[in-house]
Amino acid sequence: MSVHAGSGLSLLPDPAAAATAAAKAAQAQLGPYPADLVFVFCGGAHLEDPQVTLEAIHEVLAPGTLVGCGAGGVLGNGCEVEAGTAISVWAAHLDGGRAEGFHAAVEQLDEAIAIEGFPELEGASALVLLPDPYTFPTDRVLAELPGAAPGVPVLGGLASGRWGDGAALFFDRELHRSGAVGVRLDGLEVLPCVSQGAAPVGPELTVTAGEGNLILELAGRPALERLREAVDELTEQEREMLTGGLLLGIVIDAGKPEFEQGDFLVRGLLGADPDKGAIAVGAPVAPGTIVRLHARDAGSADLDLREALGLRRLALGGAAPAGALVFTCNGRGRGLFGLGDHDASAVAELLGNAPSAGFFAAGEIGPVGGEAFLHSFTATIAVFA
Repeated sequence: MSVHAGSGLSLLPDPAAAATAAAKAAQAQLGPYPADLVFVFCGGAHLEDPQVTLEAIHEVLAPGTLVGCGAGGVLGNGCEVEAGTAISVWAAHLDGGRAEGFHAAVEQLDEAIAIEGFPELEGASALVLLPDPYTFPTDRVLAELPGAAPGVPVLGGLASGRWGDGAALFFDRELHRSGAVGVRLDGLEVLPCVSQGAAPVGPELTVTAGEGNLILELAGRPALERLREAVDELTEQEREMLTGGLLLGIVIDAGKPEFEQGDFLVRGLLGADPDKGAIAVGAPVAPGTIVRLHARDAGSADLDLREALGLRRLALGGAAPAGALVFTCNGRGRGLFGLGDHDASAVAELLGNAPSAGFFAAGEIGPVGGEAFLHSFTATIAVFA
């Protein structure tokens, strides 16, 4: 089985002309193969009337399945457009593989939620998910997936562009203003890549008392006291890194002998209670969990992305992949690296200029320790072998 892919990026101001140009560029790379699966990410004037954009893409590519979303910025083929009118299109011929698109919605039922339209994941190769951050509780949905679909990589990003006062989610020719759209993939090899935008600093600490997302003790001492001590122990350079915000990395797979940068689920510190000596973090943390301070850092983010992409290329025997979908945080880009095109150019360089497309997301979805989580400051990439 051999996947074939193509991608196109256009900044033309007219939505129909831009969609046509991007789709034709993807078609040119795809060659004679039909487009079984198409992803579309667009912003600016495209979100004034998204139907115009979708119709233009359907006219050129006649996709078997199309999904996508509105975006505050898009990327593709080594370039990033962080704002304004732009569209990125990715098309693939799956050569016997299968893509099942869907639109999902969530209904609140007392203490539980009911998910409608979500596909079964048993036996799937991967799932790509594009939720609306306002109407789809992504964290809660992902928390229910491991038992139902162990080992199935779930990747994607939260839509960052709006259509009027609602979401801008695309499924074939349909426009949805709420919920999530996505694709279940079967019969394909998809390598997930999650690159953190934060570097671990200071010692590893064990949570010895806590409840929910509240940490009461670290290493047998009041959590706030031990955390302050850990900060005081940092070098001057490490403390300077903390000016971008103090984060906490949580080990998901405690069975490893050593923990590296990608082994931590990175979450923000939400607050502290000086009376109790407790700290609150943006995820449940059980006693026995190992944690470590993290800091946003452009240098370590660059190194981590390059190492992660290099490992995926190595897993493919050095061959370039068929293509890649890239979901990068809208807190990265020029704001983190001080220059444009960072993540897109790294993907192009390390993956041999394989056709790529993606967008700047309001949150990224990808696996850590075999479980799917919602992240921030990451670059999450689906690499198609």
